[in-house]
Amino acid sequence: MSDSKIKTFVIDTNVFIHRSDAILSFKDNEIIVPLSVLEELDNLKRFSDEKGRNARRAIRFFDAQAANGGSLHNGVKMDNGSILRVVRAGDTILPPDLKHDKADNRIIQTALELQAAGRQVFFVSKDINARVKAEALGLKAVDYEKQKIDATRMYQGWREITVSKDTYDKIKEDKKIEWKDSVRSNEFVVAKTSENDEPLLCRFFSVNSELRLVPSRKSSVSGIKPLNIEQKMAFELLLDDSVPLITLLGQAGTGKTLLALAAGMTKVAEQAKYNRLLVSRPVIPMGKDIGYLPGSKDEKLSNWMQPIFDNLDYILGINKKKDEEKGIDWYIKNKVIEVEALTYIRGRSLPDQFLIVDEAQNLSPHEIKTIVSRAGRNTKVVMTGDPYQIDSPYLDTNSNGLTYLVEAFKGQDLFGHVTLSHTERSDLAELAANLL
Repeated sequence: MSDSKIKTFVIDTNVFIHRSDAILSFKDNEIIVPLSVLEELDNLKRFSDEKGRNARRAIRFFDAQAANGGSLHNGVKMDNGSILRVVRAGDTILPPDLKHDKADNRIIQTALELQAAGRQVFFVSKDINARVKAEALGLKAVDYEKQKIDATRMYQGWREITVSKDTYDKIKEDKKIEWKDSVRSNEFVVAKTSENDEPLLCRFFSVNSELRLVPSRKSSVSGIKPLNIEQKMAFELLLDDSVPLITLLGQAGTGKTLLALAAGMTKVAEQAKYNRLLVSRPVIPMGKDIGYLPGSKDEKLSNWMQPIFDNLDYILGINKKKDEEKGIDWYIKNKVIEVEALTYIRGRSLPDQFLIVDEAQNLSPHEIKTIVSRAGRNTKVVMTGDPYQIDSPYLDTNSNGLTYLVEAFKGQDLFGHVTLSHTERSDLAELAANLL
């Protein structure tokens, strides 16, 4: 490859925090790691969270590349054909508006100096503001696209199909029909006719290429009844033990967390299919982290898990007449329900659990992989979240782990997904979700 065709990618710190081996995605080109990036990684490596772990992995990766021979200063040839170099910012004066003592600006300065030297430079960052600043200074700035999908075209888990009257009648009578059209395993089909017959809710089974009519559920699930067809789909998957991985996406008030908890309580407390209902959510603080809160671990977690407790209170309140003595405290004390931060789940093996991870849109693809890989035998994993409500600074609707999981697993027999679009919390909640 001629030098004129070689691209120079200057990688920002946050890319390595997102994925520690990110530079392997850039083949047969020049990869520049500014010295300021190493400084930032060094500052982050002491933390025990995902950022700290990825910082340590990235540093070890650089060390391993240097150990293969060569110099990070002069350039190390990697197995993917790229040259890896560590470069410090020179004495080029940045615009007076940008402070030189800020790491982001020194990283951008490194890219500017390489571009001034005649290289075809691309500044790669997951920080939107850093990309905007780089573009304003004349650099080509791009996001790290690996593990990124288009959320506007994401798999919904169900579709509407208009069928002939004969097909409609056959499904209704036989409760199933052979189906050769393109539908994914565990995908739902809402069969309609041009005569405006009542829609039939079906589910596709790839083993024998059948659309099967979803039976009407007469009894409630832990006192909760589905309020729309999407919630019927969710319960169909949540209560099916043959599908161990479920994702439920939807805006606030669509019932995704409530449905998951109701199904979990039924499977654990009533049917004893699983030993424990384990509920977790990522700790994404708006201010100081959980470690700064006073009290024991359980007391600290109660603040972050209050939305979970609210839903459990609602479910147990509906069933209070059945057993007035069993409140949330009783279930937690007797290990029927366990509420845990994701930090403490890491490294555990989780057999015979009904695991719910709420707000999963705030997890990276690597974190999602870590959680799902914790699932032991006879464990069901349910991920819920709204990809349009991201609290993590380096994730967005297209790059978060939840949407990545949906796209990666769609069509697998062990996976089911439903996107819920109807808000059932209240008319006011639906109006707020649509207008605000």
